Amino acid sequence: MKKTIKDIDVAGKRVLLRVDFNVPLDENGIITDDTRIKLELPTIKYLLQQGAKVIVCSHLGRPNGERNSKYSLMPVAKYLVNELLGRVFFVSDCIGDEVEAKVNLLKPGEVLLLENLRFYKEEENNDPIFAQKLAKLADVYVDDAFGTSHRKHASVFGVAKLLPNAVGFLMGKEINGIKSVIENPERPLVAILGGAKVSDKITLLNHLVDKCNTLLIGGGMAYTFLKAKGVEVANSLVDDSKIEVAKQILEKAEQNNVKIVLPVDYLCATEFSPNARAKKFSGNIPAGYQGLDIGPKTIKIFKKEIASANSLIWNGPLGVFEFKNFCKGTMVIAKCVLKFKGKAVVGGGDSVSAIHKVGNTNKIYHVSSGGGASLKLMAGEVLPGVDVIEDL
Repeated sequence: MKKTIKDIDVAGKRVLLRVDFNVPLDENGIITDDTRIKLELPTIKYLLQQGAKVIVCSHLGRPNGERNSKYSLMPVAKYLVNELLGRVFFVSDCIGDEVEAKVNLLKPGEVLLLENLRFYKEEENNDPIFAQKLAKLADVYVDDAFGTSHRKHASVFGVAKLLPNAVGFLMGKEINGIKSVIENPERPLVAILGGAKVSDKITLLNHLVDKCNTLLIGGGMAYTFLKAKGVEVANSLVDDSKIEVAKQILEKAEQNNVKIVLPVDYLCATEFSPNARAKKFSGNIPAGYQGLDIGPKTIKIFKKEIASANSLIWNGPLGVFEFKNFCKGTMVIAKCVLKFKGKAVVGGGDSVSAIHKVGNTNKIYHVSSGGGASLKLMAGEVLPGVDVIEDL
């Protein structure tokens, strides 16, 4: 168990809070999706209620280590002013004399938002001097940026080694939500895996074959498994270098008595295009075609397997759901997950996007805020930003 903000005294102390405010902005600098900010408000409000001086730091976009107004966190500061009743200040840097002066003016119950950490290349390089300059601003470090916890960056890893530390509410919820379903599920545990490439999810596949009862595989990665089983997949996306890996995973599943379910029919097209016309095939895919979504028989099979589960994991879309003719598989399964009565965990950017499109996700046990981080945690990997935090 990691220390949380409830395990440390923050009254009157300067708390450096690492968050993930990497929110989408339109061309006018208006926030188009405030989900990540809203998820962070409980931690910020708690720290303020405890009388902390809260110094918030985050990245936004990929400015590649250079100052770029397009990636400024100023729009987030304006948002926070409204949400936190004006107790928010902004400084146009994240280290240096100006920042230190602003920190010294902070009173308990006030927030200072620092400018984008990635305006410095030292952030992503985990530069020790940059980490020291950030640590100099605070008495305590709190990491609540689950979405970057798999990165060994200065503000995620380096600072934590220099200050007393803890995790915030969001980080704690992510760790507990994902681990409880994978490590101690109510069985049967069914996992749904999609996405493009097997290579992106080898570790997760191997981990889940040890953990789950049934594994449903869709998306582009399914065609590598189908080819490994001798099915003709024509022009479908195949990770040829991972055919043997797919065979090994299938063998491991059989040894572990884990049921792997692959698509039995597919919606295909002769081109990869939003306007491509869908044609349904079962079994082998004819020459010239590529599979872009799971077909109706597969959807029916997947729905039946989901209905048999008591615990559920979903990571990755089951087709090219950005294309209107090839989104049905993903969206139907998203609706099933939304209605699921047991503990369901949804991770990965595209899966989360799909689930949000079909309805209110409040009744789902856990919808992760971190794409790469949730994938690694689901796969049982160590997250540097979590591992570095002190244990209770």
